Amino acid sequence: MSEYDYSGLYNNSQNNTPNNAQGQAQSQAPQQPAQGGYPNVGSSGANTANTARTDYTTPPAGGAQPQGEAPQSNTGGPGGPAGPGPQPAAGGAQPPRQKSGRGKKAALRIAAGFGVVVLGFGGGLLGTMAAGRLGLGHGQVVVQQIARDNDAAAASQGSADGSVLSMVDLSAKVSPSVVAITTEQMVSTNSWFGNYVQSGAGSGVILSADGYILTCAHVVDGANTITVQLYDDSEYSATVVGADSTSDVAVLKIEAEGLTPATIGDSDGLAVGETVVAVGNPMGTLSGSVTDGIVSAVNRDVRVSGNEMNLIQTNAAISPGNSGGGLFNGMGELIGLVNASGSTTTSSGAVSQNLGFAIPINEVMSVANDLIERGYVPRPALGVTILTINEENALQYGVSTYGVYILQITPGGSADKAGLQLGDRIVAVDNNSVNESTDLTGYLQNKNVGDTVSLQIERDGKMSFYDVVLGEGSTGSAAATTDEDARR
Repeated sequence: MSEYDYSGLYNNSQNNTPNNAQGQAQSQAPQQPAQGGYPNVGSSGANTANTARTDYTTPPAGGAQPQGEAPQSNTGGPGGPAGPGPQPAAGGAQPPRQKSGRGKKAALRIAAGFGVVVLGFGGGLLGTMAAGRLGLGHGQVVVQQIARDNDAAAASQGSADGSVLSMVDLSAKVSPSVVAITTEQMVSTNSWFGNYVQSGAGSGVILSADGYILTCAHVVDGANTITVQLYDDSEYSATVVGADSTSDVAVLKIEAEGLTPATIGDSDGLAVGETVVAVGNPMGTLSGSVTDGIVSAVNRDVRVSGNEMNLIQTNAAISPGNSGGGLFNGMGELIGLVNASGSTTTSSGAVSQNLGFAIPINEVMSVANDLIERGYVPRPALGVTILTINEENALQYGVSTYGVYILQITPGGSADKAGLQLGDRIVAVDNNSVNESTDLTGYLQNKNVGDTVSLQIERDGKMSFYDVVLGEGSTGSAAATTDEDARR
């Protein structure tokens, strides 16, 4: 067991405004089957399960989501000035030998004093610089994390390395680290109802002893107030440190100390068939519920609320309200963040059961680190809006060749700097054929800011190649698509 430090400010002033994350809680909506045969699984939040319609003549004060305040920097100043060096004692004339000895001692003392000042100043300056580079000048987030074991034999036994606790001991270990979350959102209507409060519920997992909490972005999306209930039933108001709709991960902060953080495991070491338990707040009223099961599959491509995600599949019972709760392995290590339930009716009329999903914890922690330090997740940006043109809309746009076209270009963005133009058809990216917008956005999803991609472009019947250096953006896709594309 080792402790892993994440340090930095939580900043809510970026483009990804924490309380306006784009993740949607759509557990109540009928789901459509996704490509590849998997259903468009609904999120397991319960944001619309408990809705109280109450008329209000005016919105409550402070309707906007409160923002977390950044911790103050601990700027270590340079060392204080040293006192003056020793002075020669006053007195009468001394023999030459005696006077020379005292002069040398005085000079040595003065030099030593000067050295102390220089070392003190230099040490303070270097210490401050080092602290700044390491993020130690700000509040630290101390996370309990297991040491990674890359041994193939150990990995083949699963993330718990073959040792599991009894279900009673396992439940007792992990339950204090899981919280219940309730939200309230002021909804305005044009009907005679006027404004009303919509209540929601979900779950969360304690990340650090000083009040950082993991949950799903769709659980807190649009919330005006967020309340966290701990295992001992005590309640705290929470602020959103940051939320990322693409990964469906959010970080909250409550003003509390001495909490019981979860031990972070290694989702890369998961094996199909190993024991897991899900802990959360099903139906928004049954906080602290524990259900058990196994890992049914890993690296499962699933479409959740419009996002393509790579998730852990489990047969542990997952219900609305479990979103944001923990999926733990047999040793009580957090290996996933529950975010979706697959218990729904498919297009064929069949009802899926014992089907739940969780975001791998390794991905969750990568996103959480960015949210705590930046308030958003930096993502590669191509700087274009693209549109797929096919037989359905070709006549509308006056285009005879089907494909993916550039509809808008961000001034000064990566595509603009590379020389791309409106109306260009993107034929391929790094020699990978592009026939639909998802071909491009899916490929760029695995790229990083600063990477260079080669785009094959058709313009006025001629083919050209353009090297584009991906810039930094905070949106979920490197290339934006139009509403028409999103509906396809």
